[in-house]
Amino acid sequence: MIAVVVELFSDICLATAALGCLYLLVAAAAVLRFPRARTSDTIGNPAAEPVTILKPLRGGEPDLLRRLVGFCRQDYPGPVQVVCGVCDRADRAVGLIEFIRARYAAVDLVIDSRRHGLNPKVSNLINMLPYARHDIVILADSDIDVGEDYVRKIVAALRKPGVGAVSCLYRGIASAGLWSRLSALAINSHFLPNAVLAISFGLTEPCFGASLALRRSTLRRIGGFDAFKDMLADDNAIGQAVRAIGLAVTIPEFVVGHVCHASSYRELLAHDLRVARTIKSVDRIGYYGLIVTHPFALALLAVPHAGADAAMMAALAFACRVALCLCVEQVFKLDMQRYWLIPLRDVLSFATFVWGLFGNSVSWRGATYHVTGDGRLAADRRHA
Repeated sequence: MIAVVVELFSDICLATAALGCLYLLVAAAAVLRFPRARTSDTIGNPAAEPVTILKPLRGGEPDLLRRLVGFCRQDYPGPVQVVCGVCDRADRAVGLIEFIRARYAAVDLVIDSRRHGLNPKVSNLINMLPYARHDIVILADSDIDVGEDYVRKIVAALRKPGVGAVSCLYRGIASAGLWSRLSALAINSHFLPNAVLAISFGLTEPCFGASLALRRSTLRRIGGFDAFKDMLADDNAIGQAVRAIGLAVTIPEFVVGHVCHASSYRELLAHDLRVARTIKSVDRIGYYGLIVTHPFALALLAVPHAGADAAMMAALAFACRVALCLCVEQVFKLDMQRYWLIPLRDVLSFATFVWGLFGNSVSWRGATYHVTGDGRLAADRRHA
């Protein structure tokens, strides 16, 4: 009986791995077909509407100064206000912001410790919003890296008829060390092509919070940031709310950079598990379907029983993942990935996927929360 179960398990793993290899090739084709940014989106903007960028911050992340300066030096014909928000005057980011304010007049610093709900980012945004002077508001995470034409592209996309919000895909940029490289590789070899495939085939209507732009009038219509103060996937909830009032959430053809600075396995795991359970809270059925995106690990599970056949399938899965990485690099102008890390990254991603199936707790900024059935955060315990 045990032998029959083992054989069945092995056969299922191999069949799913084969399907996964096909999935990776389809994803590679979708990436290659993904349209490039049009020149007309990056030049000219007769309206040149003023823009406020909200930057919720916490701590002195690696290379934060350079990224903040990048938002201050935008090639945009209209006014650009940058509002940086922290919750504590002793925050290490304050000194960097003060340094920048001495050189760029359009930078404001908001220090406000008031808590609104359990989502720390949204709470910070609620405190920052009253200081925004302009109608167009761009939310950009602290770890986002952008080019000088970022605001120009965002505004061009937002001004299109029927558009209520603009969200951006992002690529991974490793800061330093093995764990940050593995984190960036997860974005470039898993998240980015998976998102492109889902968008290309209309499988989902995503909204990514790493970079999100909308008008204050639209924000008021969906209840303001207060409506999302307890949501784990606040970005997805904002996107759903924008669509609910009859406006579109558009995703331009360009990507922004997401700097990964995980310094330990524990930090990497906490981040990856939070991402996994965030996806599960948004689309549980879709999360189960992600099993096909892990062909290499599935093939390895079949090796004890299937031997050489499973090893060959694992080699094929590795080759398909490398091919997918090559396509992502070509289309999105990425540096060459560290292909020798792909087997480790794929195994870690599969382990995180499986772990994400069990339990609903997430660790975020020094606190642990439970995620309720409707995607809301419920306090569990605070870390000292």
